Amino acid sequence: MLAILVPLAVYLLWPSDESRIKKVFREGARSIEKKDLEGVMGKVSFNYSDDYGLTYLYIKQSMKNVFQQMNDIGIEYENLKVTIADTGATAEMDVRVIATSGNDTGYIVGDLAKPAHLKFTLGKERTNWLITKTEGIQLYY
Repeated sequence: MLAILVPLAVYLLWPSDESRIKKVFREGARSIEKKDLEGVMGKVSFNYSDDYGLTYLYIKQSMKNVFQQMNDIGIEYENLKVTIADTGATAEMDVRVIATSGNDTGYIVGDLAKPAHLKFTLGKERTNWLITKTEGIQLYY
C-alpha cells in the first residue's frame, strides 16, 4: 500500500514544469519591482545568449544600471503561454513595464495601447528552469 501512496503523493504534490516556469516569471517580475538584482539574475542562465548580443554578465550590469536610474518599477504581464518540449521550453506573453526616472513616469517596455509581445526560451538546469534567450524587447528610455 505504501508503495502506491508514496509515488501518488509525489505526483500530486510535485509542481509541474509549466507551474515552475510560471513561477520563474512571477518571482522575476517581483524581483525587478523590488530592485532585487540577485533575485532577477537567479532566473537567468549563465549560458544566456540572444540575437541582441546580450549575455548573463551584460544583463546583470544593465539591470544594475536600470535599478540606479529608475524607481517605482511596475510590471504587468498577461496571456502567458508556456510550451514545453524535450530540449527546453518557451514562454510568450504580453508585457508592460512602467517606471519613474527623475520626475518623469512612463512606459519603458510596451505601452497602454499595445503591450510588448515577448518570447522567452528556457532551459532546465538541474531542477530549475532558467531563461536562456529573449526576443521582442524594445526599451523606450
